[in-house]
Amino acid sequence: MRIGDLARSAGVDAQTVRYYEREGMLEAPARTPAGYRSYGPRHLERLNFVRHCRSLDMSLADIKRLLALARDRSVSCDDVNQLVQTHLDRVRAKRAELEVLEIQLGALSAQCSSGHRIADCGILEELIHAAQGAACACHPLRSDSESNAHRH
Repeated sequence: MRIGDLARSAGVDAQTVRYYEREGMLEAPARTPAGYRSYGPRHLERLNFVRHCRSLDMSLADIKRLLALARDRSVSCDDVNQLVQTHLDRVRAKRAELEVLEIQLGALSAQCSSGHRIADCGILEELIHAAQGAACACHPLRSDSESNAHRH
């Protein structure tokens, strides 16, 4: 199958297929006598594997590692489990950061009631105060020791 057929079958565009090829995620396809790429079922399976891993927000480096591990079926799966556990830890940390961000944005959003002119916008006022080094609804002022630690 040609690149467009492979891309459609996997639900991506041809540029994505080319990108994964350049990154070493897909084996280079055979070429037709006319020079067109010719993909087979293994390419589609690999592309679907990569897409599935990306849907789990795995990095390309992690996916490459999984692909390398998958080539040797005789090794222990401890490395695979460790890779997934490490990724899970990153997801949990990101989730905690997003929860803090949600609280901060909620506090900022609460500074505005609709119908005001920009000159009276509580959100912009808070952001401007923060840019000037003042406390704001979403980032209360730190103590002097925290501020100094962040400056250095």
